[in-house]
Amino acid sequence: MALQPWRTGIVTRIEQATHNTRRYWVKVPELERFDFTPGQFVTLDLPIHEKPNRRWRSYSIASWPDGSNEFELLIVLLEGGAGTQYLFHEVQVGTELQLRGPQGVFVLPQDLQKDLYLICTGTGIAPFRSMLHHIERHNIAHQGLHLIFGTRSQSDLLYYDELRALEERLPGFRYLPTLSREQWQGCCGYVHNVYEDLVHTHQAAEGSLPHAQFFLCGWKAMVDEAKERILKLGFEKKDVVLELYG
Repeated sequence: MALQPWRTGIVTRIEQATHNTRRYWVKVPELERFDFTPGQFVTLDLPIHEKPNRRWRSYSIASWPDGSNEFELLIVLLEGGAGTQYLFHEVQVGTELQLRGPQGVFVLPQDLQKDLYLICTGTGIAPFRSMLHHIERHNIAHQGLHLIFGTRSQSDLLYYDELRALEERLPGFRYLPTLSREQWQGCCGYVHNVYEDLVHTHQAAEGSLPHAQFFLCGWKAMVDEAKERILKLGFEKKDVVLELYG
């Protein structure tokens, strides 16, 4: 795919999602439609450094293709991070942003013939939100869909009510948020416990590993550990697809 040119986007809306995470809606006026494949990202060129490659920050698109020229980004404030400090303290509705995209190959397979385990932490939930709504919107045939989202506490949950509602509407979809530092009615602990339990339960019932593919998105430590654990469960490298943050 040819590299897209730099374009000017305009911030149309900003919403606080949690204490340190915001949702940014960006419109690209020169395009009638901003087309992308769910799971892709855009790169922003922020005025934070003289060297271009020190100004670039990439963020997964959190919305889904809807035929418009507007999309959503989900961004967490990083302590000492020049890019997010600028976005949180300087950018407001009406601010122009230089952007390039869509880019990336962290996308759904052509045929959803395997169970999908979508495993994420923090803002790594963004590309999976895009994928799941796209599946529902286009009534794409699929097997089981397991969204396993790890965060610290209930106050850090992202898109919670929306994803619970989607779970009711989308056949075969299970939303499994897990909290590492708070007890609640849902899953507790790290994401690894959740997907391992699902795999072991399937093995006990069926006598074999599930016919599955694992998509991992989030901080490097989580992604690296998950990949190692999934391979130890008996899956192959081709069954694991990665997108690293940070």
